[in-house]
Amino acid sequence: MRSNNVLGIIFSNLHEDLIRELTAVRTTASVPFGGRYRMIDFPLSNMVNSGINKVGVITKHNYQSLMDHLGSGKSWDLSRNRKGLYILPPFGNNDSEFSSRIETLLAIESFFKRSTEEYVLLTDCHTVCNIDYQDVLSKHIQNNADITVIYKKGLLPEKLFKPAVYEVDSTGRVTTMLINPHNASEYNYGIDMTLIKKDLLMELLYECKSRNALDFKRDIIQSNVSKYNIFAYELKGFSATITSIVSYFKANMALMNSNIRKELFNSQNPIYTKVRDDMPTIYGLGSLCKNSLIANGCIIEGNVENSIIFRGVHIGKGTKVSNCVIMQDTQIGENSNLSYVISDKDVIIKNERSLMGYSSYPVYISKASVV
Repeated sequence: MRSNNVLGIIFSNLHEDLIRELTAVRTTASVPFGGRYRMIDFPLSNMVNSGINKVGVITKHNYQSLMDHLGSGKSWDLSRNRKGLYILPPFGNNDSEFSSRIETLLAIESFFKRSTEEYVLLTDCHTVCNIDYQDVLSKHIQNNADITVIYKKGLLPEKLFKPAVYEVDSTGRVTTMLINPHNASEYNYGIDMTLIKKDLLMELLYECKSRNALDFKRDIIQSNVSKYNIFAYELKGFSATITSIVSYFKANMALMNSNIRKELFNSQNPIYTKVRDDMPTIYGLGSLCKNSLIANGCIIEGNVENSIIFRGVHIGKGTKVSNCVIMQDTQIGENSNLSYVISDKDVIIKNERSLMGYSSYPVYISKASVV
């Protein structure tokens, strides 16, 4: 069933405060990842691969780079006369920006009314994974569920804001939901992906509005655990929830593992991104590259090891780059040494510079800086 009855909604700006270094000039959705992708590529590609062909992307601010990346949605086969990709900028009462998830959804009420899909899939952009939403929908229908939440089993990601954790019975039904537990143990923690019938969602949103209850997790999920059939779907396999600059760095470094790469970038369910036509990467005489992901359009004249190199990067002669994430169009001069560094886009690092961090504290260089 390659075309289904689900409307996709992606929140592009949530969780920005957790990675403020990376979101000062962009949304969470447009944070670069893995050499050539943006964070939004993962939920958007998962939706398209699962047959969801109408997707609304909710924006709030700093979304110029996101719009440049998404364009008309052609790279995801969402450039269509009917349905397709919709950018939903901020609008609401008194021209004020919405501040909660519930206010956000109420602000796009007219978009919901114009949509004919029976179900709504809500997702954030801070989790990198490859998931089959078609299977989530099938389990949702099979369980006769009103709401299905998607969770991951394990330790809570550090600094995750108000995490929701679920107790689940043998049938998969949620029996208890806690918010922000304090014990350092393994939980079934939510990754902010929810499938719900559109009519029920609107009913719950109106009810929350009338009670001035604006917390989605508490007022829509937790308060209705005993009232509705709320089921949980476990996300298995590799996933990375980005909650800090350190977790962002570790998620990129995880791609050094070939098994993780094969799982995340599954050829049967590919992750799509905006196409940038570039020349092949040029490797100079005497250059050396080990266990790294290097995108096209680069010029590598030095040594690269255990690093993610985005498109258009130039690494000069005699320079050593190890355990680094070097974003698009960064220029690194000659005879420099970089270790555990995250370099944002368009950075210039001059000759004979030495920058060293650690795996638990990588050095971050902001966009368009000159070092």
